[in-house]
Amino acid sequence: GYYADRWKKFLIPMSSPTKAYFDTSDQDPFCMYNYLLDITSWSKSIRRGFIKVKITDYAGNTVESEMNSEASTFQQYKRVKILTGFYQDLDKISRISLTFSTKTLIGPKYKLRILQMRLKSLTNPER
Repeated sequence: GYYADRWKKFLIPMSSPTKAYFDTSDQDPFCMYNYLLDITSWSKSIRRGFIKVKITDYAGNTVESEMNSEASTFQQYKRVKILTGFYQDLDKISRISLTFSTKTLIGPKYKLRILQMRLKSLTNPER
C-alpha cells in the first residue's frame, strides 16, 4: 500500500495497468470488496431510503455491507444503481438479503418491493 497523499507519485509513472483502492476498511487487510447493486423497484409509491446488503456463501459464511451515507430514491419500474462494499469477499454466493431503512424513528414504516435485482462484483467482474 501507499500513503494516500503520495499515491499519484507511485502509480502514475507505471506504464502497466494498476488497481487502486481508495475506499479502505479499518480492519486488516484494509481493503474493501466493491459490488454494484442494480435494483428495479415494484413499489407503486416513491420510496426514499437506504439499502444494506447481506450475502451468504454455500459454507454459511455471511458478510454485511456498509450502509451508504446517501439515501436512494426508488420509483416504480425505475432502475437504481448503488455502490456497496464488504470487508470480506465471498466467492460463491448462495443467498442475498436486503434491508431497506428510512432511518427515521417516528412515522410509518415502509416496505420496498423489488421487481428485479442484480449484484455484480467490481473487484471480480467475471462473477
